[in-house]
Amino acid sequence: MKIGILGIGCSKCKKLTELTEEAVNELGVSAEIIKVTNINKIIDYGVMVTPALVIDGDVMVAGKIPGKQEIIKWIKEKS
Repeated sequence: MKIGILGIGCSKCKKLTELTEEAVNELGVSAEIIKVTNINKIIDYGVMVTPALVIDGDVMVAGKIPGKQEIIKWIKEKS
């Protein structure tokens, strides 16, 4: 599983990264978490507002920080 955190490194992006790492660890799934900070690559995903969470190429959320349980639900759906 490949999970992308899209954002330029703001505090919201860091919080989303932290929650995503916690969710992956709680589930015990194998996932590569990458940070996408290049604005052109972020736009390639169709994202105009950060932070955003991408799981296996699908944008799950953009412009807000979801709760950890919501992230867990999305990871379960994708695995």
